[in-house]
Amino acid sequence: MGGVEDEEPALKRLKLSSIGLVALSNVSSLKEPVGGSSSGFMARPLSSPEGDKQVIGSRGLIKREEFVRIISKALYSLGYRKSGEHLEEESGIPLHTSAVNLLMQQILDGNWDESVASLHKIGLEDESIVRSASFLILEQKYFELLDGEKVMEALKTLRTEIAPLCTNSSRIHELTSCVVSPSPRRNTVRVGSRSKLLEELQKLLPPTIMIPEKRLEHLVEQALISQRESCPFHNSLDKEISLYSDHHCGKDQIPSRTSQILEAHDDEVWFVQFSHNGKYLASASNDRSAIIWEVDVNGGLSVKHRLSGHQRPVSSVSWSPNDQELLTCGVEESIRRWDVSTGKCLQIYERTGAGLVSCAWFPTGKYILSGISDKSICMWELDGKEVESWKGQKTLKISDLEITGDGEEIISICKDNAVLLLNRETKDERFIEEYQTITSFSSSKDNRFLLVNLLNQEIHLWNIEGDPKLVGKYKGHSRTRFIVRSCFGGLKQGFIASGSEDSQVYIWHRSSEKLIEVLSGHSGAVNCVSWNPANPHMLASASDDRTIRIWGLNCMKVMHQNAHTNGIHYCNGGNLDEAKLIFN
Repeated sequence: MGGVEDEEPALKRLKLSSIGLVALSNVSSLKEPVGGSSSGFMARPLSSPEGDKQVIGSRGLIKREEFVRIISKALYSLGYRKSGEHLEEESGIPLHTSAVNLLMQQILDGNWDESVASLHKIGLEDESIVRSASFLILEQKYFELLDGEKVMEALKTLRTEIAPLCTNSSRIHELTSCVVSPSPRRNTVRVGSRSKLLEELQKLLPPTIMIPEKRLEHLVEQALISQRESCPFHNSLDKEISLYSDHHCGKDQIPSRTSQILEAHDDEVWFVQFSHNGKYLASASNDRSAIIWEVDVNGGLSVKHRLSGHQRPVSSVSWSPNDQELLTCGVEESIRRWDVSTGKCLQIYERTGAGLVSCAWFPTGKYILSGISDKSICMWELDGKEVESWKGQKTLKISDLEITGDGEEIISICKDNAVLLLNRETKDERFIEEYQTITSFSSSKDNRFLLVNLLNQEIHLWNIEGDPKLVGKYKGHSRTRFIVRSCFGGLKQGFIASGSEDSQVYIWHRSSEKLIEVLSGHSGAVNCVSWNPANPHMLASASDDRTIRIWGLNCMKVMHQNAHTNGIHYCNGGNLDEAKLIFN
């Protein structure tokens, strides 16, 4: 119950509980006794044989008294005053003790000295809470005296009552200054703000004495969130979670059906990446080209631009922060910057005597980063001017390159078994050290986590806030010779997807580390995967079979056409030879 014992009948108590704290903001309620009329009720014992049980629920975890009080609180908060009164009366369990009700009524009536005295009678054991609560009450008294132009009384209250309670001298000075320079709070002090004082006290006092506002709603939301996060297939913004049954999604929420096969490349496809807005997909190939694919309103992809000019295979791409430009990186060659709308090459970045091996955009979009074959990292202005360089063992000839969203840390593979997190300003270095050779990595959207692919066919999830910490492992895919990349994806990036040398795509539930889906269809090693950040039901995979597969939901309905152009197959699942749809 929290506080003092109380054996008098519930209806004889001051019934502040009958309106909770909801009506306290109504100034007119201050003119009535707290709680309103309850003369129509008669005290009666519980008739249910369950009434004597101290705990309820199949597992005996829920204390009956707490449960009833929280329900009463919810009823009053929802405005069901009579229902709250009935529950208190029939259960014999009051929302608050009479001592707490008296305290609350005294505050509403502005009986400040009596309120402070009552604080010592509600069962508070922590003297610091008593002092803090007394300070809040007396502060309200002080402001109301000033508001009533009783300056001398206010100063006396400040000097003799508030000051002895306050250990923060600056706060005393602030209150004193209100006499000559009224604060915004003083200007808004009226009797109705006493209800706000009660809300502040409610946050301060132990929940056994005054139950926090919306406690039942908070508990229910926690339960729903827990169910959602434990559901291995939850991947839809439109999925309604109901209180009527436990939440569970089926596999139909995971993109597992080939909806399109993109066949415009002439050689192995090594890299794919969706734009930040999900409207485009960029692919890089051993055929020395990159392609920008456009996603239409129905989820179909078509070639927007073929980007040619590299003299060597294109190993990776990187989208600008606004998705208006794209970087492509040739294998130990150069980086090219392209205009997405026109397909025109805007700039070529290269260094004499060295090749560029990786690329990334600075978060502002005003600079680009590149890994160099001499193991350094450099930053360029968009016009091609090199503005900064970090020399030494900062990257490898085969390495991913990223920078955090705040622009502070550059991330790169610096040794066979280590990822470097380099602070751009301070030059401080942090490391993720593995016991196996690292082949690739990718960061989460919030830059808090890093997926690290290892030679031993494991993917490790690292929390890189503060000291890097290994928090997850994913197994099952195949990787023995080639670079295979993985990614975060799905709703709130709740899944991990990876390519594999066995021609399949693997999908794990991120938090449980459980393998939930294996996607078959490619006829060569799957080198890279990318999950559309704007559509949790769209996944792309790039393969040595020279194709890109777009994966969607099994329940998707597609139209069949007989056209055969642009190197795009649109499939309706099952046997792809029996159901091909190729866009014009």
